Amino acid sequence: MDATRKIIRYCFCVILLGAFVQGCAGSEPETRNPNAIKVEIVVDDGGYQLLRGGEPYQIKGAGLEYGDIISLAAHGGNSIRTWSTKNETETAAEVLDKALENGVTVALCLRMGVEHWGFDYDDADAVRVQFEEMRREVLKYRDHPALLVWIIGNELNYDYTNPKVYDAVNDVSKMIHALDPNHPTTTTIAGLNAEALKDIHKRATDLDFVSFQVYGELVTLPDFIERSAYDKPFFVTEWGAIGHWEVDKTSWGAPIEATSSQKAETYLNGYRERLETVEGKLVGSYAFLWGQKQERTSTWFGLFTEAGEETETVDVMHYIWNGSWPDNRSPKVSAFSLNGMGAEQNVMLRVGQSYDATVEIIDHERDALTYRWEIKPESDATQVGGDFEQDLESLDQRLISAASAQVEITAPPIPGAYRLYVYANDGHGHAAHANIPFYVNK
Repeated sequence: MDATRKIIRYCFCVILLGAFVQGCAGSEPETRNPNAIKVEIVVDDGGYQLLRGGEPYQIKGAGLEYGDIISLAAHGGNSIRTWSTKNETETAAEVLDKALENGVTVALCLRMGVEHWGFDYDDADAVRVQFEEMRREVLKYRDHPALLVWIIGNELNYDYTNPKVYDAVNDVSKMIHALDPNHPTTTTIAGLNAEALKDIHKRATDLDFVSFQVYGELVTLPDFIERSAYDKPFFVTEWGAIGHWEVDKTSWGAPIEATSSQKAETYLNGYRERLETVEGKLVGSYAFLWGQKQERTSTWFGLFTEAGEETETVDVMHYIWNGSWPDNRSPKVSAFSLNGMGAEQNVMLRVGQSYDATVEIIDHERDALTYRWEIKPESDATQVGGDFEQDLESLDQRLISAASAQVEITAPPIPGAYRLYVYANDGHGHAAHANIPFYVNK
């Protein structure tokens, strides 16, 4: 009887010990996915090389959260970066599975709290709860074969004052390395922020590399890297159109947006003249945005229109990724005016009066173009850092001859700031677009 009790007691202790060990390990699954692919950055000929499965891996990437992975792959893209493991339409598992089906990898972002959303990195309890949430997400996705790297937080330096945020980043990075030896870690910096880079060097030493997110500042990236004596590898996880905070404005404060063709030129020049010049240290870049979003306007950052049409910037990314242009290219904007004036000329109209608008758009294949025009109120959004903005509804006003390259508009009946938008579709899923801000007086 005593022997039986000892055996029972021994077995019970073994069970408790096993539960304790499993708890210390964060209740990790007993089995691991054997299909996980190891990713690493190695020194190569004085620079750095990204390896995936032991082979050199050249990222052909774009930011994509709700966009079309299939179209990205069809244009030669092979990698996307996200901003969260959770969004309103798809789980990270669904994004990873879809990426895998299309030969695409994922730089998966763990969304962490930021100061301008009200997160307090002096609140130890909040930081601990967030850490555990990050841990659960890592355990879910660490072995997925489409996973490329972990992005720990997005632009955590935006309007930050508390450098402890990077203590939290470092803790998450250590946790990831303990649970997942196959995928590097990074965090993203908004802009070329030397102070944030110093804080990361001091507090987040466990990171494998740093990622920069730059728009108009892209022109100064090589100089910044040289000036900061930064000698480690890095990603550029967002780059593209010049931001609405970086451009000239009208006399009433409306930012002046480039046409779709001007943006395409900005992307091509940015890649050739800036990103290619820092190769060796730059081991991956992601153009922004493979999709569409409202940010001051509905066309500012997306490579697609609200209707899902490809713009000329998609042609540019196809060229960058393949070395050749797509068979059918998007239309090109050569001129656009309202009442004989361009966007930079402070267009002023009077309530109820009629005015002509004209656009000149050329199609490479001479496809027949169809036009659509719309007037929207100027955005009064004050969000920063790419935070969500509500879509702007078009005015109900009907435009005369709206299917042509020339239109007569009637100024809205309420004084204020507006924009006139024009789109030209080639019938093959491609479109050009432009807009002019204007102000209506009594």
